[in-house]
Amino acid sequence: MRTEARFPKVPAEDGHYESFYLKAAAPEGGRAVWIRHTVHKRPGERPTGAVWMTWFDADRPGPVAAKHQVAADEISVPDKAYVRVDESEIAPGRVQGVINNGTSASWNLRFKDHGGPLHHFPAQWMYERPLPRTKLLSPHPSASFDGILDVAGERVTIEAWPGMVGHNWGSEHAESWIWIHGATVGEDGSRGYVDIGAGKAKLGPLTTPWIVNGEIVHRGERLRVGGLGRALRTRIDAEPTSCRFTVGGEDLVANGAVSAPRDRFVGWVYADPVGPEHHSLNCSIADLEVHVSRSGREDISIRVEGGASYEFGTRRTDHGVDVQPFPDG
Repeated sequence: MRTEARFPKVPAEDGHYESFYLKAAAPEGGRAVWIRHTVHKRPGERPTGAVWMTWFDADRPGPVAAKHQVAADEISVPDKAYVRVDESEIAPGRVQGVINNGTSASWNLRFKDHGGPLHHFPAQWMYERPLPRTKLLSPHPSASFDGILDVAGERVTIEAWPGMVGHNWGSEHAESWIWIHGATVGEDGSRGYVDIGAGKAKLGPLTTPWIVNGEIVHRGERLRVGGLGRALRTRIDAEPTSCRFTVGGEDLVANGAVSAPRDRFVGWVYADPVGPEHHSLNCSIADLEVHVSRSGREDISIRVEGGASYEFGTRRTDHGVDVQPFPDG
C-alpha cells in the first residue's frame, strides 16, 4: 500500500479532513470521470463520510454531479483498501461504488500503475508534523483505468483511460489552492504526466505567496518542480477557469497554461473542520500546455487536449460557476 487513511488515528478533540480521489479521462479528450471519497471531522465530534462523482462530457450542456453523505458508522478501512464509504470503496488497483441521491451513478473500475508514487512535499517530516496543515500526495500519479460507469441512465465503457489516484488530508484546507494534472501517452507507448499542486496558507493575519510542489514526467524522466526555496521565483496567475504558471526546478523552468470554458466546470462546497467554507471549482476535460526549458538539454513540450484536470479552491463566490446544492461536513 502506497498510502493509508489517517482519520482512524485522529484524536477525538481534533479536527480533520481527508480525501481519496481519482480522475480518468478518455484518450481522445472531451470525457472524464472524477470520483472522491472523503472523511470530515469537526473537533470533538464523530466524523462524517461522503462519496462525490462528476461526469464531464463536452457534448453535454454541463457536468453531471452527485454526492452521498453518511454517518461515522458507514466509514471504514477494509483490509487492503484505502477507505470505504457506505457501498463505495477505493483500493490499490480497483474502485467501485454507487450513489443514489437525485442523480444515480455506479462504477466498477480497475486500474494499472505506470510508475511510482509522487510525494509532493520534499521531506517526510512535512507529512508527519502539524505544519503544513494540508498534506498532498499521489499514490498513483500515472494509471490507466478500465471498467464500467453508469451515470444518469448512460452506460460508459472505459478502456485504457489515462488518469491518477490522489490522497490529501489535514486539519484545514489552504486559504487558496490549485491542482493541475494531465496524463500523456507517447507514440512509443511511454507514459507521462504533469501533477502540480499549489497553495496559499494563512499564517495569522498574513497570507503566504503561492507555494508550488509537483512533478513532470516525460519519457521516463522525473522532473521535480517547485519547493519552498523557489516560492519567490514562482509566478501563478490563477483564475476560476484558467491558470498560467511559471515554476522552477533543478536547472529547469516550466511555463504552462491550463483552461476550459466556464460551463465545463463543476462547483462544490468544501467545509473546513473549523471556520468558513471554500468553493472548489473543478474541470477534468481542460486543455493543458507546458513548456520545459532545461539548461544544456533539449526543451520539452507537453500538450493535453480535453483531458487535463484543473481545480481552483477559493473563498470567492463571484466566480460564476454553478455550485452543487450539497452541504459538506
